[in-house]
Amino acid sequence: MATRFADAGEVGERLRGVGYLATPMIENVAFLADRLEKPILAEGPAGVGKTELAKSLAAVTGARLIRLQCYEGLDESKALYEWNYKKQLLRIQADRAHEATWAEVEADIFSEPFLLTRPLLEAIRATDPVLLLIDEVDRVEVETEALLLEVLSDYQVSIPELGTITATGPLRPLVVLTSNNTRELSEALRRRCLYLHIDYPDVERERQIIRARVPELDHLLAAQVAQLVGRIRRLDLKKAPSISETIDWARSLLHLHAGSLDQATVEGTLHILLKHERDLDTARRSLQRR
Repeated sequence: MATRFADAGEVGERLRGVGYLATPMIENVAFLADRLEKPILAEGPAGVGKTELAKSLAAVTGARLIRLQCYEGLDESKALYEWNYKKQLLRIQADRAHEATWAEVEADIFSEPFLLTRPLLEAIRATDPVLLLIDEVDRVEVETEALLLEVLSDYQVSIPELGTITATGPLRPLVVLTSNNTRELSEALRRRCLYLHIDYPDVERERQIIRARVPELDHLLAAQVAQLVGRIRRLDLKKAPSISETIDWARSLLHLHAGSLDQATVEGTLHILLKHERDLDTARRSLQRR
């Protein structure tokens, strides 16, 4: 059986090479997902690096990233496949002119040239290495979630007109599902996955992330940013700052040639970190008291 990683340590080493600092749990789950050929269900608050993990795994394995962005109302025609009805109608008209039988017409129009593949089917049929990212799976309805079960358990898709299409590439697709936990996912879906909870990093790990993503930033300023972000996340906020927003803040400080986080610098750039006026007011009051 072809594999992507020799061990969990290699996962972490290669992820660090593309700027993603993985915890031992992330390394272990990614390694086992490859060996057991099971999807990863990454769950946690928005902005902690779940989607970035999928992108980084695609980068380090040389896989083509196929993304299914989930949303309310997503159905089979957008997730799996649909038939090109306009093209089918044109072919029916052409076949009528040649007096073809209905059996001949049906066999003609329900064939490969008329099939429009969507992300799930595209990943199953791929002959090159792919990583399938099913992003924010908790946004879809339970009925749509059921469509994923066949793909996640057997890496196959059933099309009534064509039969069952099974993954035949040298490597099965690496699959990552992300969830912000806005609704409870079914036990059937969870059972088919390796579970991974990703939370906000502690201060030291966030400092390391900042240094990895913004290496030009002074190490003392990076430590100040990590400490202040950690303090802000403990406040009663509508939306806690994500890791990507922390990195944006660090980059902004670099461009502004900030030497330290004095009061004027923080107040002038806090809007990069927080995106709700109520959160900005809460953070300002807390910082002024300190």
